[in-house]
Amino acid sequence: MSHITGTPPLEMLRGKLVVSCQAYPGEPLQDPHTMMLMAQSAVLGGAVAIRAQGLDDIRLIHDNIEALQIGLWKVPGNDIFITPTLEHAIAVAEAGAEIVAIDGTGRSRPDGLSLQETITELHRQTSALVMADVGSVADGIYAEDAGADCIGTTLSGHTGERARTEEPDLALVRELVAVVSKPVLAEGRIHTPIQAAAALEAGAFAVVVGTAITHPTTITSWFAGALVGQKAPDNARPILRRS
Repeated sequence: MSHITGTPPLEMLRGKLVVSCQAYPGEPLQDPHTMMLMAQSAVLGGAVAIRAQGLDDIRLIHDNIEALQIGLWKVPGNDIFITPTLEHAIAVAEAGAEIVAIDGTGRSRPDGLSLQETITELHRQTSALVMADVGSVADGIYAEDAGADCIGTTLSGHTGERARTEEPDLALVRELVAVVSKPVLAEGRIHTPIQAAAALEAGAFAVVVGTAITHPTTITSWFAGALVGQKAPDNARPILRRS
């Protein structure tokens, strides 16, 4: 199924909503077909793109849904676990993702390649664009210099460079927009439509929302906790929301 029209992929995202459809290990929704149905529902609701994790999910979504896809491959066991190597990135592109999300920090990558080497080779071997997930302004500058096509605030609060906020890190969005020329996608802890709109007002090119739309366990815990005057239990809060 062809998902690319005459409009450049990134331009399709301008001012729009991307929905992250990911399930966590061990939970009932961890199934490619279920995530594909979740993605279909998100597109019906107005999402212009889907962010998906894992080759099986990416393939199924690509084959069944007429929407741009940002794909990634999470590999636990290392600080860099979002599409950590060139091999993983190429596999994500070959599975059908038009944009490949990778760790965009300056940390050492498991395969020994630099971020620039990874992006250059991915561009050479595939037609995919690259979304660099970053956790700081320095990361964003580094990722742009390395050749990333767009930059996401996905890792804010997860690399030790910035405090983890309960709210979306709109300050990072503003700071990045001021110093990089590539599109900045706001992602991370965006839980309400008001926050999503605020991200665009802060200068985000597009907004990525996951947990608040596609993770019913966490959403339920918010409501259940509110009824007893408590915050949601820690075990209901993903360590890295909707990356």
